[in-house]
Amino acid sequence: MTLFDISKSLNIKTDEVNTFNVKGLNTLQDATSLEISFLENKKYLSDLKDTKAGAVFVTSDFVNDVPLNTIALVCSNPYLSLAKASKYFAPKVVETSGREAIVGANCTIMKNVNIGFNTTIGSNCILMAGAFIGDNVTIGDNCTIYPNVTIYRDCIAGDNLTIHAGTVIGSDGFGFANTSDGKYIKIYQNGNVIIGSDIEIGSNTSIDRAAFKSTIIEDGVRIDNLVHIAHNCKIGKGSIITGQCGFAGSSVLNEYVIVGAQSGVAGHLEIAPFTTISAKSGVTKSITEPKKQWAGFPHMEHRPWLKLQGRINKLLKG
Repeated sequence: MTLFDISKSLNIKTDEVNTFNVKGLNTLQDATSLEISFLENKKYLSDLKDTKAGAVFVTSDFVNDVPLNTIALVCSNPYLSLAKASKYFAPKVVETSGREAIVGANCTIMKNVNIGFNTTIGSNCILMAGAFIGDNVTIGDNCTIYPNVTIYRDCIAGDNLTIHAGTVIGSDGFGFANTSDGKYIKIYQNGNVIIGSDIEIGSNTSIDRAAFKSTIIEDGVRIDNLVHIAHNCKIGKGSIITGQCGFAGSSVLNEYVIVGAQSGVAGHLEIAPFTTISAKSGVTKSITEPKKQWAGFPHMEHRPWLKLQGRINKLLKG
């Protein structure tokens, strides 16, 4: 669609002369001259001033901060406008035609396995009964996909991968915008999930696809059962995530982070390399110093947390 057509559908005024064919939506940092972005929170104002986006949804308060080569799409609720525009770039849920799947040598494909169009499966793979591999998926060599694993369309997985039963890769991230009367408008999740090599993912884990670009699981990661990794997260090389952990959208774990069971990380936070997060911790701020251990909610360094628990116990006994 052209920018003019999108703007017209959203009741946003724009100049038909300066319109262009819009390729998609993206963040302020990553958008190109053929993409639309948005500014919802003023803490990203510096990203707006440096953006290369062709157009940006903004409120009237920030029009003067939009770069000269970027078209300002002035609206009262940029996040809501983004949500409404996202549906124009959503791919088909299911392809009805395309190239038949390519399956490598020495693969075992059990009964009741679905493999979509334009998909490629490497050599020496095992796909067990009930697995669903969507359209335009790539899976590398030496992978074992256990029963009832679902890999949504457009996702990419490397070599030497094990995914246990019931896990879902590439489901929609939890993205909604509110109208003034409280109605929720879906933000279509038009990215994908990229999984590296030498990775094991436990059963009944969910890794959401990105709203834009990719949710990324780097090489050598180990993920336990019942873990939720939200849209646009990045899990760094060699990290270990144990059972029942949750990571809100756009949280970043750097390399070799260990996360104890039932811990949670809030959205848009970054965890330093070689960090250890004790079980049942709640990370509410970014952790910038590497090689430290943290515990509690909200999180604090592990040793002071132990001392605090000891003092609380003494108070209760006293």
